[in-house]
Amino acid sequence: MAALEEGFTLSAVPLGAGPHGLLGVEQSDKTDQFLVTDGGRTVILYKVSDQKPLGSWSVKQGQVITCPAVCNFQTGEYIVVHDNKVLRIWSNEDVNLDKVFKATLSADIYRIHSIQGTEPLVLFKEGAVCGLEALLAEPQQKIETVISDEEVIKWTKIFMVYKHPVVIFITEKHGDYFAYIQMFNPRTLSKYTLVLGQEEKSVIQSFSASVDRKFISLMSLSSDGCIYESLIPIHPREPEKSQRVVRSLLLKTVVSGNARNGVALTVLDQDHVAVLGPLLPASKECLSVWNTKFQTLQTSRELPQGTSGQLWYYGENLFMLHGKFLTVIPYKCEVSSLAGALGKLKHSQDPGTQTVPHFVNWETSRGCELGSQNSEQSKRILRRRKIEVSVQPPASKQLLSAIKKDSEKHIEVELCKFLAIKRTPDFHTIIGDIVLELLGRHKAEPSFYPRNSLMQLIQTHVLSYSLCPGLMEAALEKADVQMLQLCLRQFPDIPESVTCACLKIFLSISDDSLQEAEINMESVSDYSGSVQEEKMEEQTEILHNGFNPEEENCGNCDRELNEKPQDTAEETTLCPVIPKRAALLNAILHSAYSEMFLLPHLKDIPAQHVTLFLQYLYFLYLKCSENATMTLPGLHPPTLNQIHPCYCRWLSNIPLYICTTSSLSIYLSMDSWGAFVIWLM
Repeated sequence: MAALEEGFTLSAVPLGAGPHGLLGVEQSDKTDQFLVTDGGRTVILYKVSDQKPLGSWSVKQGQVITCPAVCNFQTGEYIVVHDNKVLRIWSNEDVNLDKVFKATLSADIYRIHSIQGTEPLVLFKEGAVCGLEALLAEPQQKIETVISDEEVIKWTKIFMVYKHPVVIFITEKHGDYFAYIQMFNPRTLSKYTLVLGQEEKSVIQSFSASVDRKFISLMSLSSDGCIYESLIPIHPREPEKSQRVVRSLLLKTVVSGNARNGVALTVLDQDHVAVLGPLLPASKECLSVWNTKFQTLQTSRELPQGTSGQLWYYGENLFMLHGKFLTVIPYKCEVSSLAGALGKLKHSQDPGTQTVPHFVNWETSRGCELGSQNSEQSKRILRRRKIEVSVQPPASKQLLSAIKKDSEKHIEVELCKFLAIKRTPDFHTIIGDIVLELLGRHKAEPSFYPRNSLMQLIQTHVLSYSLCPGLMEAALEKADVQMLQLCLRQFPDIPESVTCACLKIFLSISDDSLQEAEINMESVSDYSGSVQEEKMEEQTEILHNGFNPEEENCGNCDRELNEKPQDTAEETTLCPVIPKRAALLNAILHSAYSEMFLLPHLKDIPAQHVTLFLQYLYFLYLKCSENATMTLPGLHPPTLNQIHPCYCRWLSNIPLYICTTSSLSIYLSMDSWGAFVIWLM
């Protein structure tokens, strides 16, 4: 469920008076501080929690700032561009920009990208991307021309993938749009033509993007009021060749098709997007949050003073111009569930925020008008339907034939050929058939387990548990934690019994097996107090509060507790699991579930695993409490709203009494703050 909280005005003076409104809002090296660049001559550093400026810098009269100011995260300095080619670099102590470091480059700059983990990267208007240090060493070096004549850069963004930067920028030429992906390890540039799907040619008004391990999900808000998505591979097979990607409809009519100005789009998380613009032709401009998984409008807020059509988001804050003043609206996006999408979760709601029961008709294709009564013109694409098999494309026929008899390697080759072709309207049905065929052969031949092919199919984003329940069953049977983690992230309809079965495996699998597995670590960042693998092995008894279930007696427990009483406080701050197990447990916390159906399955998990899971939940709770925002580091970490209710629910639904050894009894209880306590008696 998404909720917009009460907003507040950050700037006390009007901004955005220039022809381009605000140039940008960028994160500083402090989590709560942001650089705001006006479209004229000024850069202001704001502290959001205090709602006040910390500093302000301006270029001279006659000079014009042409790029948003950014922070160099490696040095803590700030960088801005004025008059297209002139770089200025300064720090908090500097007062006059005219007296700080200056470098004049040989070509016009479009944007400077800066992100944690790498040096700032400069994107030139001709498409070249260069590191800042190399440019400062030789400012007048010749800059390569990458894009063709009359191509104009419209939008750009930077990501970190496998600890290396990836820059995407979009260009437009005569109404055609192109996507460029600049990689740096190795250094490659790939070009893609954005091909229209079934929609008519329209002007793209706003772009946004998110990234996973293999694809960039590029979303675009078009002049017809719809949001389209293109999946761009990060590692193309032939990067030197120009390739094509299709824009497919993601959300129908999120803003009025008559809106020409004041519209913007930004991705909030894997299931939610925020949109600026009027919902109806006659309505005022508003900020709305949509659930892309269930295609529902979650919440909206009117902006009676209008906007500039610019939207930025960082952490849990949305930034926009409301009238002439910079406004911040905090938002909360919890894990996507059907109850949340339908607005049936119990949440407190701000009086000024509307939760609108606006739904897409799931029984019609995405291309049809909402609520259309002309069933003859509507194609049914129910999530799990049975249709008459039409003539399939040759590639899918060849693939289905190969699955019956060929080796896993050959099947992977045929699958790559099939996924490379343009998607057809029945693509998700064919994908379902392919998965069922693979699982059917696996059931008949247990030694046949086409893991790589199944992983590729899951990442097409069209599968669900109900479409292929045997998929997670096979992964559970093989204890394939990587596939289970991916299914938990991709499938919206996993039964609670299967979720608990995944949790049981995640808690019981050995650390050695996990070290060999390739786990997505996006949800785990810097747990500075984490226990290393070697330390975990040495301190097993301490981490289990003196109880080792494999020993026949626990006579040495008292001795250990007495010998190291001073270490107790230290150990409570250490993560009780290795990072890879933490990533798997985070996938459980992110998953959607119904409490009524979950509780009967909790008692199937052994007591020692319950204890370990509770220790991990308590560790996360402590990490959240370490900062004012009550959030964890990482790209997709669990939220406090996912951690604390789960923690309390487990404590209230497992037996209070755990076990007794020859010399020790172990009990669980909860203190007045909802904290986890283990009693040794």
